[in-house]
Amino acid sequence: MYSSSIKKKLSSAKADVGDYILVKLKDREFKGILMPRASGGEDILVIKMDNGYNIGLLDSKDLSISLLNKMEKKKQEKEKEEQKGDITILGCGGTISSKVEYRTGAVFPVITPKELENAFPSLKKISSIGAKNLFSLLSEDFNSKHWKKIAEAVSDEIKDGRKGLVLMHGTDTMGYTAAALSFMLQNLPVPVILVGAQRSSDRPSSENEMNLLNSVLAARKSDIAEVGVCMHANTNDDFCYLHRGTRVRKMHTSRRDAFKSINSKPLAVLDYRENKIEPLIEYSKRDEKRKLKLESKINENVAMVYSHPNIKPSFIEGLKDYDGVVLVGTGLGHIPSNPFNDKQAKSLFPAVKNLIDSDIPVVMSSQTIYGRLHMSVYTTGRLLNEAGVIGHEADWTPETAFVKLSWVLGRTKKMKEIKKLMMTNIAGEISDRSMIYGGDKEW
Repeated sequence: MYSSSIKKKLSSAKADVGDYILVKLKDREFKGILMPRASGGEDILVIKMDNGYNIGLLDSKDLSISLLNKMEKKKQEKEKEEQKGDITILGCGGTISSKVEYRTGAVFPVITPKELENAFPSLKKISSIGAKNLFSLLSEDFNSKHWKKIAEAVSDEIKDGRKGLVLMHGTDTMGYTAAALSFMLQNLPVPVILVGAQRSSDRPSSENEMNLLNSVLAARKSDIAEVGVCMHANTNDDFCYLHRGTRVRKMHTSRRDAFKSINSKPLAVLDYRENKIEPLIEYSKRDEKRKLKLESKINENVAMVYSHPNIKPSFIEGLKDYDGVVLVGTGLGHIPSNPFNDKQAKSLFPAVKNLIDSDIPVVMSSQTIYGRLHMSVYTTGRLLNEAGVIGHEADWTPETAFVKLSWVLGRTKKMKEIKKLMMTNIAGEISDRSMIYGGDKEW
């Protein structure tokens, strides 16, 4: 996919992707591994230098290429034949599998899992690797259909004998996907690890290599048979946290340590450089003889609504066409209810009760993120609890409550069973007791 000029120079040097080359440009020299060019900027040669960073060099009459070391032919042939490994990396796009277009600086989800494997040879020091590309999507475009396809792909790989799975995913909605897989993959026998990056592989501050290598470490060598999310633990390159799929949330737009475990410690500390896997809480343990139960049916007709000042009762009334509603309320689980009949206040309570009376389940979560719902402290909470709003004493995140209701409605439409399933701890989404978690506390 390089320009005809670059292809001619590569051919003259007998250099192919994966070879170690010398590039001379005017009075400067650059040594590195020739990388594939996946999209725009066909006249920009890309090499991975010895320091691990990629660099793009604009083609010109002054640019020349010399072959220094040829990638072993046997190794190339073996890689073409080798489609499976102990670990399979499933690619779904996102920044971790993206590349910078050098002319504009824009990021494109174009690097395949196989290209990442070639870019990071250290992966094979941890485990043999197979790779499949499921989608090339930005994470905001994900929906429940994609969750189902991922769950089915994971199931197929586990049936085929994989020791663990790594799923490359965009960070913006990774928490939703992790929660969905946590419910869809019942009796999980091996680890399923989602991994992303806040910054693309071409940027000096990228954390994609550390995140990816630690995710493979967790998938291959840990005994944590759960859905987890592996991301940077702090702003340095010290180690990664493995977060439980139903507890993780992206808490910053751009920091490398954006992901936090909510109302829980992370599952483990990971550091591939020291082969370190340090569990922090109890977890479901690996048992490769355990038979996976795929429960991927999901109801797509669920709404999630944030309560806010000036919200209109008519808006809630308009949710009657949904099969379920998650309210993201304030504090301990409140929405405007006007129990003291203030003339200026508006109550959503009648509209919510009408939904419930119409057999539409309404589930509560909190905008505070940290802490537990307690709908028996104030009058508003008691009214909602008595009306049948689900969630009293739960400490789930809004995203997990939304995904879980969608999943539960894929199992049953009976209100009594819906409430029972929602309030049953299925994948670590509801804790037995509240601990002091939150903020930037390190574990």
